[in-house]
This record gives sequence, C-alpha cells and structure tokens, in this order.
Amino acid sequence: MPIKNITRSSIILTLFALVTTGLTAWTFILTKDRIAAEKENAIVRNINQIIAANLYDNDVANDCIVRQNHLQKKTRIFRARQAQTNVALAIETFAPDGYSGRIDLLVAVDSQFKILGVRTTAHNETPGLGDKIEVKKSNWIKSFNGLSIEPDNLQKWAVRKDGGMFDAFTGATITPRAVVNAVKDTLLWAQQQPDLFSQAANCGVEQ
Repeated sequence: MPIKNITRSSIILTLFALVTTGLTAWTFILTKDRIAAEKENAIVRNINQIIAANLYDNDVANDCIVRQNHLQKKTRIFRARQAQTNVALAIETFAPDGYSGRIDLLVAVDSQFKILGVRTTAHNETPGLGDKIEVKKSNWIKSFNGLSIEPDNLQKWAVRKDGGMFDAFTGATITPRAVVNAVKDTLLWAQQQPDLFSQAANCGVEQ
C-alpha cells in the first residue's frame, strides 16, 4: 500500500476514534444525572417495600451513612424518621456464601431492632431453586418479618436442617442458610452500633 494511502487511513482512523470518544463522553454527560436519579429512585423503591412510606417523612435516600460492617466491608444504612423521631433503618448487607456466590440484601429494622422486612437485591442463585429468595418467586423472604434476636432464640436463627426455625428449599439448603446467617449477623452487628441514627449523614462524602 502506498505511503499516501497509509497516511490517509491513519488520519481517518484517528478521526473516527476522536469522534467516537467525543460521542461517548457527551452521552455520559447527558445521561449521568438521569442515571443517578434512577439509582436513587431504585433505592427508595426497595426501601418502600420493607418500610411503609407513611412511616417516614424525611428524604430517606439521602439520610444515609456509610459504615464498616461485620464483614469489614463498607455498607450503606438509610435512616427513616417521622417528625424527626427515629423510625427505622434499612441496612445494605450481603451473604458471601450463597450457592452461586454473593447474595445482596436489604434488611429493615425498627428502632427496637425488630425486622420490618428483608429483600434480595441481587444474586446469581439457580433459577427454580435458589432464586426463591426473591419475593416475586416465593414468600420465603417474608418469614423474617416481625422477628428479632433475643438471648433465648439466637439458636433458632438457622434453617430447620440445622435445628433452626427457617424452612429451606427442596434441593437447595445452601441458599436459605446463607441468607439466614447474613440477616442474623447483620442484626447482631446493628444491635452493637449505638449511633446509627445519630451519626451525621455521609453517603455523599468521599470515603
């Protein structure tokens, strides 16, 4: 190929790369606010599944703190308040040991650490088996509603196969066991944190 043609091809490729990069950057600029807003809406939707919207009047998505949890990982905790009175916490947590890996969860507790609800927010569990941890697949995840951890029931926080009070799934014990343990450990950790409601909001601060 003549040198002139090589030069022309190089210029065309360079211009194409510059235009593509520019379009990508411009698209990001145009959509970043929309994406951020959708993420915030998704947070509120998940929270409202387990903390009734009429129980709080604050901006729960932004009344948020970041803490290091029992797994030594940073986690977000959203605070729900009504007329400046502490109502509930929605704690992001996860089970590291699901059958197919990590299971992300959102655990809501009232100010006395009684569970208002639990939701699975992300997982890779087996369809038809482990995915019964999704509320749209079964009501199993609702079995945590109204429960708390007391000295006399701690041993019952396990699946029935392990002597506990929670049902497992036919052919899939690992997944519910992982979720039960994650919820239990999260609740025990939260009970030992005296300032979850009083710490200044810091989710928007660089950690």
